[in-house]
Amino acid sequence: MVSFDRVAIIGLGLIGSSLTRAITDKGQASSVFGFDGSEAVRAEARDIKGFGAEITDTLEEAVSNADLVIMAVPVGAVGALAEELCPYLKEGAILSDVGSVKKSIIDAVLPHLPETCYFVPGHPVAGTEYSGPKAGFSTLFEGRWCILTPLPNTPRSEVEKVSNLWAGLGSDVEEMDAEHHDIVLAITSHIPHLIAYNIVGTAADLEEVTSSEVIKYSAGGFRDFTRIAASDPVMWRDVFMNNKDAVLEMLGRFTEDLTQLQRHIRRGDAKALEDLFTRTREIRRSIVEAGQETEKPDFGR
Repeated sequence: MVSFDRVAIIGLGLIGSSLTRAITDKGQASSVFGFDGSEAVRAEARDIKGFGAEITDTLEEAVSNADLVIMAVPVGAVGALAEELCPYLKEGAILSDVGSVKKSIIDAVLPHLPETCYFVPGHPVAGTEYSGPKAGFSTLFEGRWCILTPLPNTPRSEVEKVSNLWAGLGSDVEEMDAEHHDIVLAITSHIPHLIAYNIVGTAADLEEVTSSEVIKYSAGGFRDFTRIAASDPVMWRDVFMNNKDAVLEMLGRFTEDLTQLQRHIRRGDAKALEDLFTRTREIRRSIVEAGQETEKPDFGR
């Protein structure tokens, strides 16, 4: 079932290029147009067979007459992009995004949104450590959550249009308040990335261990941290700059728990350690049972 007649995807990295493929493959729009501010990225996208979108040379060409425009750019670039594209939106158009931070994006977009258009913020909780047009694939969103944080005054009919699109791509759709979203994602996504960047950076800086030994003897745990730490540096820089309050709050909680863990080890409190590890193991099992991961070796990667 077609959710929209014409959809425009602005930003053709992993998420944007996966959207062009998924929307086309699953018949969620009659036509899909794509644009990226980089001429090299546009050229690369044009050369990809089955990319799923007609690539335009201007933002205006992509956005004009679109029923839905999805901004798939780094969080820090959303405000400037909204300012540039909003004058081209047709009456009744829906603007959306895919950022993993919501409150700062809403604050950045609303001053530029025409009164005749709607903004339905979105966040597909899906991705890989790869980036660029070639990294995208149409099944990226299947069985993954997409969180919408609609504004109170947005008509339900417009929110449901966006919800139906994501459901049509195979996502499970959830709605929540923007500030609550930012707290939830701070602990489930942003802090884990921050820890991964820090651990990999610490290993690289150890004077007692050479870089070749770090690579040669990487056990499963460290190897998985390097996968996370290989994520797009620009995207994650913007995430931390735009979800500062929630990240710092969760980082404070994490630091307190880490201090407690230090005490357990220093005091030789084996029971406290085992109790913690047992509880965290159960959380892992719950994630697998919820279909958000696999029991395959190395998580199927």
